Amino acid sequence: MPQRVSLQAFLQKKNLNRIKVVLAEKNRTAVWLAKELGKGNSTVSKWCTNTVQPPLGTFFAIARVLDVDVRDLIVSSKD
Repeated sequence: MPQRVSLQAFLQKKNLNRIKVVLAEKNRTAVWLAKELGKGNSTVSKWCTNTVQPPLGTFFAIARVLDVDVRDLIVSSKD
């Protein structure tokens, strides 16, 4: 019987967003993104390392300032 893993444990181990990747593709930094969004550098750093996920509305704000589709910021569930 497979071992059950809590949702929280699953989310902590999996990269759910691509913010760091998209920043690199756009030649932007997490510090730049923090300034654009009016957020703290440590908050954006946690998003980039997938330690914490931003609220859904913030994903749309990030997509807007990076000029990408919000779907580009999320790891596909179809893997």
